[in-house]
Amino acid sequence: MSRDRLKTNSEANIAILLVNFGGPRSLGEIGSFLTSLLTDIDVIRTSFPRFFEKWFFKQVALRRAKKIAKDYELIGGKSPIFEDTEALAQEMRSRLNLPVITFHRYLTATHADSLQQIKECPSEKFIVFPLYPQFSYATTGSTARFFQENLESSTLAKMHWIKSYPVHERYVASLRRCISEFLQKEKLAEKDVVLFFSAHGLPQEFVDEGDPYERECHRSFDAIRKKFPEAHSLLAFQSKFGRGEWLRPYTSELCDDPQKWCHGKRNVVFVPLSFTSDHIETLFEIQYQYLPAIRAQGLEAFRCPALNLNEDWIEAAIEILKDGHYVANASLLRNS
Repeated sequence: MSRDRLKTNSEANIAILLVNFGGPRSLGEIGSFLTSLLTDIDVIRTSFPRFFEKWFFKQVALRRAKKIAKDYELIGGKSPIFEDTEALAQEMRSRLNLPVITFHRYLTATHADSLQQIKECPSEKFIVFPLYPQFSYATTGSTARFFQENLESSTLAKMHWIKSYPVHERYVASLRRCISEFLQKEKLAEKDVVLFFSAHGLPQEFVDEGDPYERECHRSFDAIRKKFPEAHSLLAFQSKFGRGEWLRPYTSELCDDPQKWCHGKRNVVFVPLSFTSDHIETLFEIQYQYLPAIRAQGLEAFRCPALNLNEDWIEAAIEILKDGHYVANASLLRNS
């Protein structure tokens, strides 16, 4: 699709569907958010009957909600991901002069309105843009399954997905610049820094069954770290849930003994790789767990912000939309 075809809705008859993870907008929404997440069959897979899974993980979610409420209190009583996604959507509306509908995967209170907007939208084509640079059946694939189960086939046929963009030159450039500006702001010389790229974890079993997420994370990591040849860069995975084996190395374990990987450098800068928006995993987990763990070993530790609403990222997102490499909804579904 050429740039000209994204100029105006009247010319192109296109709408943008901006997809993100969602996050609780208040302490009272943590329970429903976690219930929606933990009862998603693309996120939690067991051999138990579906009715038992739903009941069991709802109880787990409600117990966990009480436990982590204090974590959310430390970051302002909510996740900023909802507001950031809505703000990005507004920027796209104003710059592209196209309708932009948002979908927040685990904010169930928003689903009815989003689905209604999709059904009533007169556009002939939806470009679906997930704010997950690296594809996984547990993120982008989960949303595709939700649409498959909740929309008519005629609407699904209008959907053209941007599957992923792990090494898109504009995405890579925007994250490189974000890191460079952070180093400059903190007066950190590249040669004195460890760039600790931390991506959200995924069960190893998912990757063994064909999920490309790990491979795409490494592709992003390799593309970005080339800009910083004097730094020592490493990639690890955070936010492990449950007892099973997840992608390694674990961020939490590496933080326990940084002398094994710091290469004599005393400044560790955490870079959120698979997160385009800051939320609980960056604002709490990195800020309040990993940074103190590194500092306790006598090193300096810093958290580079996610892309959020950086001008470079807004422009990059629009360029990614314009590139025209799309796939159908059904092609994103995991074979059950």
